[in-house]
Amino acid sequence: MRDLKTKLTTSGKGSTNIQPRRGKSFGYQVLGFGSGGGVAPYDATYLSIAGGGGGAYGNAGGGGGGGFLTNYGGSAITLVGGETYTITVGGGGASGGSGPAGPGTVGVDSVISGAEISTVTSDGGGFGGPAGGAGGSGGGGGYASGAGGSATPGQGNDGGAGAPALPGTPGAYGGGGGGGAGQAGQAGAQPYGGAGGNGLANSITGGAVTYAGGGGGAADPVYPAGDGGTGGGGNGAQHSNPGRDAEPGTDELGGGGGCGLGTHPAGAGGDGVLILRVPTANYSSSTTGSPTVSTDGADTIIKFTGSGSYTA
Repeated sequence: MRDLKTKLTTSGKGSTNIQPRRGKSFGYQVLGFGSGGGVAPYDATYLSIAGGGGGAYGNAGGGGGGGFLTNYGGSAITLVGGETYTITVGGGGASGGSGPAGPGTVGVDSVISGAEISTVTSDGGGFGGPAGGAGGSGGGGGYASGAGGSATPGQGNDGGAGAPALPGTPGAYGGGGGGGAGQAGQAGAQPYGGAGGNGLANSITGGAVTYAGGGGGAADPVYPAGDGGTGGGGNGAQHSNPGRDAEPGTDELGGGGGCGLGTHPAGAGGDGVLILRVPTANYSSSTTGSPTVSTDGADTIIKFTGSGSYTA
């Protein structure tokens, strides 16, 4: 896991430009904090997973896993009592359907914003296509050496390229796998589809869960397609004998969708998730959006699978 103790100094899409933590006693006494006049600020950690990219249709690539950002195990952010923090959970990108040949759609960003922190944005996964799309992790590229998509630095890995064409064997080309949070997508290797890159595990909920795997590339006509990466990546389609449907990315994991082919439609990307972990002694229970709330040791875990808010 990356050490987030070094603060970024730029802002914008994909940044985690978090303001340095304020001391518990500095600057708050004038507002009454620490003297019975309000709720003292407190530390929190987060995991933000964006929606996975949609898989392409027609000898192309798998979708990339959603962007993966966390400060769990690193430097906490500081929440200010009484302030509301807005949570946006990104949905998975649409698939490339069932023909004619076409790319999927990029996944939707997941975002945390509010007072005293700079906006935290994890980027949606790149779509699979003849050329893979850029995103949190990049989408896989298509047959005839289509390029894999590039990843957002610090959020994922690039998609795999499609296999090169072979003279005299039209159509028998393997698509590249979408990138995952922990591993690049595998290139297609004529005539096999590339596997999606594996995701990354995180234990913010109290147990290890793997997120943001890439979708597998398709293969044609009878060769093995690429498997989806661990962390919710969907398998790529195999056209015949034995046939295999493309799979969508797994919701709440931000997995990329598998590439479709022939009678097997492409898979959509999986929806993302956004998790906050705060000390139970400070948990306010003031939320919108119906998150799932649980405890682990001395902390409360607030798991958002749809957009909402938390008031500290």
